[in-house]
Amino acid sequence: MEASDRNTEWRKQLRQALNAKERTEIERVKMPELPPKERIKSQRLEVNTGLTPEMAQREAKRCMDCATPTCMEGCPVGINIPGFIKQIEIGEFKGAADILKQTSALPAVCGRVCPQEKQCESKCFYLQKLKKAPVAIGYLERFASDYAWESERTSKPKIENSLGGIAVVGSGPSGLSFAGDMAKKGYDVTVFEALHEIGGVLKYGIPEFRLPNRIVDKEIESLRKLGVKFETNFIVGMTKSIEELKAEGFRAFYIASGAGLPRFMNIPGENLNGVLSSNEYLTRVNLMGADGADSDTPVFCGKNVVVVGGGNTAMDSVRTARRLGAERAMIVYRRSEAEMPARLEEVKHAKEEGCEFITLANPVEYIADEQGRVKQVKLQKMELGEPDASGRRSPVPVAGAEYLIDADVVIVAVGVSPNPIIPHSVAGLEVSKKGTIVVDEKTMQSNLPELYAGGDIVRGGATVILAMGDGRRAAEYMHRQLQQQT
Repeated sequence: MEASDRNTEWRKQLRQALNAKERTEIERVKMPELPPKERIKSQRLEVNTGLTPEMAQREAKRCMDCATPTCMEGCPVGINIPGFIKQIEIGEFKGAADILKQTSALPAVCGRVCPQEKQCESKCFYLQKLKKAPVAIGYLERFASDYAWESERTSKPKIENSLGGIAVVGSGPSGLSFAGDMAKKGYDVTVFEALHEIGGVLKYGIPEFRLPNRIVDKEIESLRKLGVKFETNFIVGMTKSIEELKAEGFRAFYIASGAGLPRFMNIPGENLNGVLSSNEYLTRVNLMGADGADSDTPVFCGKNVVVVGGGNTAMDSVRTARRLGAERAMIVYRRSEAEMPARLEEVKHAKEEGCEFITLANPVEYIADEQGRVKQVKLQKMELGEPDASGRRSPVPVAGAEYLIDADVVIVAVGVSPNPIIPHSVAGLEVSKKGTIVVDEKTMQSNLPELYAGGDIVRGGATVILAMGDGRRAAEYMHRQLQQQT
């Protein structure tokens, strides 16, 4: 019997075992979590503790195995969502992990940090047709990936890397996704990372209470097994140029150097001691261990910590401050909570952990003490006006409504700009006014035929899964181009 016939047969059996009405009556699973009082004791304790096999199989039974799986339309990397979920339902957890690995280089990462509620789950039949909670696709993705690792039953692919050398600049999600796909296609892939650890934003930007480093390391190890090579402490454009790497034999390049340049608001007092970017704050804690008592580069923890912004990075920062001992860890956001771009789960966790939310307020000045350290933030009260280009209502200052709050640490999390090294060091490369690399949106190819780019260096700021989607698309089209040349 052919594999496709077997697939059809067991799906038919599943439908007979549990009819559609019975499936829709199963309530969505709730992710087990560490209690707030316990989890805020350490930066290294993961909040979500994962599903049990019984919970995962029960949730998988909710999947209707739709003839037209609209959930897949919301997945930037094109995961076979019904396929891996049905494997979980019948207890074939390794099979589920293998399906995930066919299209995703980082399933255990995506299962933890991707905004499924805005992507695959937002397209789920339950939400679209029944107005019920969607299938917990992200939870199931995490379960299958973790199970495969914990049972040490992951596949060990053997691939001949004989199609020539490909260089990847940056080891964040976009670079890793691209590297995995190109290695599977038979290329000799080398990833160049500027920092001393592989993982990019997955390591320095996302705290371990959301994404443990051991998970990132396991995903990287699976790429090593594919033949991907990694070089750390290597800044392409400074250590060596693109031209020098080309002379060494690299056929083509994928630029995924990210957006590591912090933005500030250009208001008085931004240069005071105690005012820092979320990039610096999170990197020092996550990558350099600045939360430890014996750290060589300790960060000042502060009692009253203000985090400016309303995105996931702001939530990561304010929750980190709470774990570092802040008595008051405050989010200051210029719109209302309803307009916050952060994931609802992150907002929920922040509130549970005692973080405060000051909304409809915007900093206009940071005020210093006698030693030149920030001691207060002057806030401008705001109100919501008409929607802007993003669809959110624009914040408008309320005349004469300013007030002060105490703060001995301020973390600015209002966005980032692209890393300028590659755009400035490659002759003839087309760059936008914002400093992003201009590419064909379909192919991710720049105006230089041998150079492709994706992730934040193109988008200016994106989710992990969108960056990974860029990497997959670039790999497909670069492969086509290179095949035409041989």
